[in-house]
Amino acid sequence: MDRGLYVAMTGAKQIMQAQAVNNNNIANVSTTGFRADTVAFSSQPIYGAGYASRVNAVAEDNGVDFSTGPLESTGASLDIAVNGSGFIAVQGADGQEAYTRAGGLKVSDTGAVTTEGGQAVLSESGPVQIPPASSITIGGDGTISVVPLGLAAVAQSQVDRIKLVNPSTKTLKKGADGLFYLTAGGKAPTDETVHVSSGMLESSNVNPAMSLVNMIELQRMYEFQIKSMNSADTNEQSAERMMLTS
Repeated sequence: MDRGLYVAMTGAKQIMQAQAVNNNNIANVSTTGFRADTVAFSSQPIYGAGYASRVNAVAEDNGVDFSTGPLESTGASLDIAVNGSGFIAVQGADGQEAYTRAGGLKVSDTGAVTTEGGQAVLSESGPVQIPPASSITIGGDGTISVVPLGLAAVAQSQVDRIKLVNPSTKTLKKGADGLFYLTAGGKAPTDETVHVSSGMLESSNVNPAMSLVNMIELQRMYEFQIKSMNSADTNEQSAERMMLTS
């Protein structure tokens, strides 16, 4: 009896974890540059004396969906979207170099260029800093040009260049902060083939309709596991009554 109960119990637990991942995707359907997490189920045997017949249902991290999201025009000079594959280099909370597709940039009072999440945008030499300017332009290769305050437009000059990279997605891991890091650590080299579009932002690649369908399917799977647990309990009680009356 307990074998069926064990399978149903572990299945329900793992379905709850998969539902949590799916719900997180839905919650980030409007997050700029978000990449959906994916989950796959597998059956893993339980090893040890007396457990040869037990199987544990496991919801495994199946990685990240790196497909691109739709681009939206904003017209803002500090908004950039990576064209095709590639990432914008930023500084994580722990000081490590990290990567993102969220190109909604802003400039602090001190001239630091950051993402909407507050991460410092990096160039080859470190965090990007720009002087007080009346206009800011970001070129396709990440070059930042400004017109210093008090000067005419003809005084526009290049002040820095955003680091754009394109490491293999197989070498990346997603951190709890939503940023991507090299699995082996270190820094990815600048890739000259990566370009950005100014005045654009990339939306989340989460498919709302598919995520809602997945949520319903997982809920039904969970209800099935609960029914299986109840059936196992009912069968066990029936067996006990038969033994008592025999």
